[in-house]
Amino acid sequence: MSISGQNISIVIVTLKSEHVIHQCLESIGKDIPIIVIENSNNSNFKSDLEAKYQNVKCVISKENLGMGAGNNLGIKLAKTNYVLILNPDVTLESNTLNELFLASKKIKDFSILSPLSANSQSPNYNYATPKKRIDIKNEEPFRVEYVDGFAMLFNKENFKDGKFFDENFFLFLENHDLCKRVIEKGENIYIAPRAKINHAGGKAINEKFNEEIEFCRNWHWMWSRFYFNKKHFGIVKAIGNGFLSYLSSIFKILFYLLIKNKFKKNIYFNRASGFYNALLGRRSWQRPNLED
Repeated sequence: MSISGQNISIVIVTLKSEHVIHQCLESIGKDIPIIVIENSNNSNFKSDLEAKYQNVKCVISKENLGMGAGNNLGIKLAKTNYVLILNPDVTLESNTLNELFLASKKIKDFSILSPLSANSQSPNYNYATPKKRIDIKNEEPFRVEYVDGFAMLFNKENFKDGKFFDENFFLFLENHDLCKRVIEKGENIYIAPRAKINHAGGKAINEKFNEEIEFCRNWHWMWSRFYFNKKHFGIVKAIGNGFLSYLSSIFKILFYLLIKNKFKKNIYFNRASGFYNALLGRRSWQRPNLED
């Protein structure tokens, strides 16, 4: 199995990412086709990108699809057999793509191949067995059970059913769900340790929206955790894993209401609301208000 610059595309999902996207694009180079999915109706963003980068096609979704659905759209639009999805707040090193290409030649088959986080204190992979460790000093590709979604290279041949990310997830755990399904099908996920990637982490959206994003994250963490557990382990585990957090959130709403801490009150209101809506079987409807 061999990847080259001729059979790979890159997909990047953005939302209010003007402050970081250029560093990401410039680290990729001009020879690889790039599809940017902008989760808004920002036509100026599209015009600016396509004017500056001849290898970039920007698609305006007109609504906030979330990371999973946005990546699905980009993957389906890509005409190549292999697609590397990236977050806009990542940058590649000068040899990252070449090292991914070389690693692919050493692997018989894979569904997902990922570069290695350059930050050794924050690995972008894990195993089913927590105590399991691989000596990455030999720099050979190695199998894992999970990789973070900020950098994933897909072999589309192993996804002929078109089932990449579960679009019911808007935020959180869509990567865990995808990797779990890949492993359960008996397919392989690899890390290419010589291919390094830098991830700023949480910098994809302009910092002026931090408060609104924090409310959204708390809502979707509770909703997604419930949905993930219900999908894979059943309703009893979904309730058991979230109910105490739900009760705790209710008490904290009352406490922060009494001491007039509006920010904290809204944090726990969103947590409680996320769990409650998931329990009732409602879709993940909450969206951040990112109007300037």
